Amino acid sequence: MKFTHDVIVIGGGAGGLTAAGGCALFGLKVALIEGHKMGGECLNNGCVPSKALLAAAKRAAVARKGESMGVRIAPPEIDWSGVKGQVRRAIADIEHHDSVETFEEMGCEVILGHARLTGKHSVEVAGRTLQAPRIVLATGSRPFVPPIEGIDGVPYLTNENVFELDEQPGHLVIVGGGNIGMEMAQAFRRLGSEVTVIEPDAIMGRDDPDCVAVMVEALREGGVRFVHRKAKAVSGAAGSIRLEIEGAEAVEGSHLLIATGRTARVEGFGAEELGLELGRNGFAVDKRRRTSLRSIYAIGDCRDGIRLTHVAGYEGSNVALEIVTGLPTKVDYTALPWCTYTDPEIAQVGMTESDAREKHGDAITVVREEFSENERAVAEGASSGHLKLVMKGKKVLGASVVGVNAGELLLPLAQSITGKTSTFALGSAIIAYPTRSEISKAAAFSAWEPTVFGSLPKKYAALVAKVRRIFA
Repeated sequence: MKFTHDVIVIGGGAGGLTAAGGCALFGLKVALIEGHKMGGECLNNGCVPSKALLAAAKRAAVARKGESMGVRIAPPEIDWSGVKGQVRRAIADIEHHDSVETFEEMGCEVILGHARLTGKHSVEVAGRTLQAPRIVLATGSRPFVPPIEGIDGVPYLTNENVFELDEQPGHLVIVGGGNIGMEMAQAFRRLGSEVTVIEPDAIMGRDDPDCVAVMVEALREGGVRFVHRKAKAVSGAAGSIRLEIEGAEAVEGSHLLIATGRTARVEGFGAEELGLELGRNGFAVDKRRRTSLRSIYAIGDCRDGIRLTHVAGYEGSNVALEIVTGLPTKVDYTALPWCTYTDPEIAQVGMTESDAREKHGDAITVVREEFSENERAVAEGASSGHLKLVMKGKKVLGASVVGVNAGELLLPLAQSITGKTSTFALGSAIIAYPTRSEISKAAAFSAWEPTVFGSLPKKYAALVAKVRRIFA
């Protein structure tokens, strides 16, 4: 087979951009295909706009206190068009990192269009047939919409359109108590909307319940209402939505936000015709992120497993390293971090206490420190929350933190779990996105960049690519 490229990457989100950019920086011939917007879900309707909205909402919350620490502030006036402007500016200020021009400068051929697999080494896009020894699927995910009776007949919001609202909701009803639901609940409530959250199960069930309890109490004190029942039916029209609730009174609001998780984008790319195996929610992959056709990888939200921006980026770098070197790599989530950016934040790295007890029983110990005993926190009037360290003997298995800027505390804890503390290890660490701690990783990566992408590694990568083209 005559190959047009060394690798074809389908999807321009966090995973695809990392994989494509990594391969290109080693000198490989890369085709990067994006069918919608460069930057994917995180930049356009996920991490970036949600954090921008939360930042605006926090300003309103601070002003609403009126007086704190002897300083009086006027009550806030919410200008919804200004809030939307803040969200748009955040996207605009970041999007150049993910732009077509940036990746063309790296050496990628960027193609805008819908890609379709036509073989284990071939892809059709924009009237062209591309061929490569390796293909990377990074097609992302979309909001999961639960089968609530009547849902198809009413207007509802998801993360894909909630940031485009022309007017602020009078009463936002949120179905779903995960991290997206909690962040949006607090943001809209602080901006002045009434907010009701419908969640029959535990709020943020994968996080430490002691940490979640602190956050939920803060949201309740801020005016967010929680209904721990199941939504069974919905009716209404724009501006007037009614949810029927099992075993409770109906909830009426002006807008409905569905925040019940995500489902992998696996349809419409030709994967069905090739017979790529599926897991519970996405392409089935092995530890090296290979699908049932070993020449095709699947990374990030489209494969079965964890859905986080920094996980997609980590998998993209792993796959790029494997393609470039020809040596097998595998993911290691021993020190996986994640964070929910409510106020207070909830941050987790490695095992929660319940995960550790399930695996190790009474062999674990838990150390807990309160922010009320931390002098910086007390001096700043931000002493709510705590840190839990989960250990087996002297080995750190995980840590759970709830408090102001909790996500920024994860990096040294992650290094304690892995036992890796060099600048090289820091440059390749998984760091929760988006946090200021990422600047440490960026500096460490920059320090090693001349060595990693130097002439000798590029010559080696070219040799591997040549051999692969012959024997693929």
